[in-house]
Amino acid sequence: MSDTILKIENLSKVYSGGVRALDNVDLEIKRGEIFALLGPNGAGKTTLIGAVCGLVRPTSGTITAFGHDMGSDWRAARRRIGLVPQELSTDMFEQVQHAVAYSRGLFGRSPDKARIDEILRSLSLHEKRAVQIRALSGGMKRRVLIAKALAHEPELLFLDEPTAGVDVELRKGMWEQIAALREQGVTIILTTHYIEEAEEMADRVGIISGGRILMVEDKAAIMERLGTTEAVIALASPLDSLPEGLGRFPLELRAGANGAASELVYRGGDGKGRGRAEIAELTKALVALGIDYVGIDIHDSSLEDIFVSLVGEQGNDA
Repeated sequence: MSDTILKIENLSKVYSGGVRALDNVDLEIKRGEIFALLGPNGAGKTTLIGAVCGLVRPTSGTITAFGHDMGSDWRAARRRIGLVPQELSTDMFEQVQHAVAYSRGLFGRSPDKARIDEILRSLSLHEKRAVQIRALSGGMKRRVLIAKALAHEPELLFLDEPTAGVDVELRKGMWEQIAALREQGVTIILTTHYIEEAEEMADRVGIISGGRILMVEDKAAIMERLGTTEAVIALASPLDSLPEGLGRFPLELRAGANGAASELVYRGGDGKGRGRAEIAELTKALVALGIDYVGIDIHDSSLEDIFVSLVGEQGNDA
């Protein structure tokens, strides 16, 4: 049995007026993974999710989910897919338990109070089950959306900005819940503005900009291949130019900040730690040349740094 449960090929969406929201997107999702789709506002993330979930009609291309063509056999596939939308779209006067049970019925599932109670407990909503949704906090309302999406027991779950507008503590709690869902066998596709979420949870990362997929790769491989190290070394005395003995290092000499005479800026290395080893060699070279420094600040690139760099390059090429 193939590990691929969702296959998107040459998918495009052009809205009236000529706006191209998706541009020949190819993507495969593997069973049991957490896949993070990153992109700036207007990149096409929500349109892509809408196309898979039957909310947006593609202009061209194919979507195959669980072996079913979403164009001709979408009902069979859609009941195995859950969606937590970005916007709070539910009847605010409905009780929590009724809203979740209703969502289960929409997908042809028979009533199952025990299953609904289990979902509500897993999301810390059981004590609020008889409360009207309008009386809940913003974070609790978002949990209700997750409960509604899980009610029909989907195998593939889309989370479109699931932690938007919630505080840091609740966000981390939701990360734990998402990880627990994966442990239960649910495959998760996550879009987020909080790139630390992808860095924390995702197995693979896709970067989309201008409706085009720029990269899809294992998170660890991205960090290893594109990760760099930056070091800012504050010198005790100013330098007019870089000494010849430092020519082998990727250095820039610039005027100092915060009262420093001059600063050496190192940018290099990779995600395997070569940068920090090279910085250690650089400090030894400074000592050998009699160049004193009063401080050093070292920063390894994060997934966010890589994302900003890639999206910036794509924007400059457009």
